[in-house]
Amino acid sequence: MRLKTKNAALLFFCFTLFWVNAQYEIKPVKGYTPRIGVMVDMLEELKHRLTEDVRDLDQGETDYLFDDKANSIGAIIMHLVANESYAQVETLEERTWTDEEREFWEIASDLGAASRGSLKGKPITYYLDLWDQVREKTLEGLKAKDDEWFAASIDEGMNNHWAWFHILEHQANHMGQIALVKKRLPE
Repeated sequence: MRLKTKNAALLFFCFTLFWVNAQYEIKPVKGYTPRIGVMVDMLEELKHRLTEDVRDLDQGETDYLFDDKANSIGAIIMHLVANESYAQVETLEERTWTDEEREFWEIASDLGAASRGSLKGKPITYYLDLWDQVREKTLEGLKAKDDEWFAASIDEGMNNHWAWFHILEHQANHMGQIALVKKRLPE
């Protein structure tokens, strides 16, 4: 009996160790070229973590401003989505926003007084659903590209890989800002 218990405990320990290690690997996502697949893996991991962190917020928490210069979590998420949309059309579609797109996204492009006044009153699901739509289009666009395109310059000193790295780092930076706002939510 004691041997069975030890073997079961060892098996459980090994399985747990495997599972914990497996969740912290960055690997190319199938269906993409290797470098783009790695970027997709990181973009999706970060979006998943941010979504899990905010998806249960109520309206007051989504719109909460802890001071007159702060941004709400809803505005921050909208800002992330707007910036991904911009990178998407600039790099994947090689164009700029249309007038209609600019009118919709511009308020969230730069966080400040205007966005604080405008980006409120919508549930967190509104922002997360928009992000899902934009991300779906991003993933479709990246799937159609290859690593040669990823390494290609789009401006002096900047390539497509850097542009998407910047989107990733931008989202990671705002994840910290969201964590700060959540810690300051009234109890």
